[in-house]
Amino acid sequence: MRQILDFLNRHALFIAIFAGAAGYPLFRHLTSLLPTLIFFMLFFTFCKINPLDLRLRVWHALALVAQMGLGIGSYYLLNALSPYIDCLKDRAVIESVMLCFIMPTATAAPIIAGKLGGSIQNLTMYTLVSNFAIVIIVPLFFPLIHPIQDFSFQEAALLILKKVGTLLVCPFVAAWALRLLYDLVQKKKGSNKRFVLSRGWAQLPFYLWVGTILILMGDITDTLIHGTYKAWSVLYICIGATISCFLQFYIGRYLGFHFPASSHGLDYQDVVINPRTAPKTPQGISRVTAGQALGQKNTTLAIWMAQAYLSPLTALGPAAYMIVQNLFNANQLRAAAAREQ
Repeated sequence: MRQILDFLNRHALFIAIFAGAAGYPLFRHLTSLLPTLIFFMLFFTFCKINPLDLRLRVWHALALVAQMGLGIGSYYLLNALSPYIDCLKDRAVIESVMLCFIMPTATAAPIIAGKLGGSIQNLTMYTLVSNFAIVIIVPLFFPLIHPIQDFSFQEAALLILKKVGTLLVCPFVAAWALRLLYDLVQKKKGSNKRFVLSRGWAQLPFYLWVGTILILMGDITDTLIHGTYKAWSVLYICIGATISCFLQFYIGRYLGFHFPASSHGLDYQDVVINPRTAPKTPQGISRVTAGQALGQKNTTLAIWMAQAYLSPLTALGPAAYMIVQNLFNANQLRAAAAREQ
């Protein structure tokens, strides 16, 4: 039984990806569970950190510049090349590549970073910055490239803010409130105990994320099977998503290594979660953290933005990106588990 559990833990994301695709007739009907899964996934993740430890780092600013610069720059570069390259004459290909770069960090990125020995605190801070930056950038930039809009800037910003708030802010506030309440109760009892999430509970967000991937893969597979798309456009979008995914993981790791965070925070628990595989140097920790920050994307929000602002075909870009990034993450986790043995 122990060997079976170890196998499932090592290959959980691989299993979720392929099982979700194979069982899409069932899992596509479970999308209503996603908000609940994401809420508790982030709630338990944020319980691992003390909000007072959240600080801006140098690589945060550089990663944000890279995220926005690659997104906007790739659009204008590919648009300039479109008269000379046949595959770029379909605007959905250009817009999907742009979206793969500009979409913000995934709300689940701290979970994977923690399993790999990165800093949950530093990545949570960047996740907040990255997602709220989209509230400003998207309503300003998207009308310039896709002028037929039904939303004003204020309406668009409020819609995006609502989605970001539901996915990110609510569990963050709930986790902070629990921490403050626990510490206050202990103080009234005359105890010096402080809130610390036990190791058993600390593993729960990862398995909630696996369940989320299972459902998302079912929904994406159903969309791909029943949608009507040009085969070549789909192929080019998938190639663009794959290239952008690996490029951003590389750039993020480069930034993290050369601009490491100087500290981990008072309640740093990342090494406790995965002690044998955790990097031991600031460069190693920041390399993992920044790689996940720039490479692991909030594809759920990006798919919504594509459908609301751009086109259904453009939404295939973040959908393909989600598959690639989770295969990449699954391989990282498998390799980390192998090193731990």
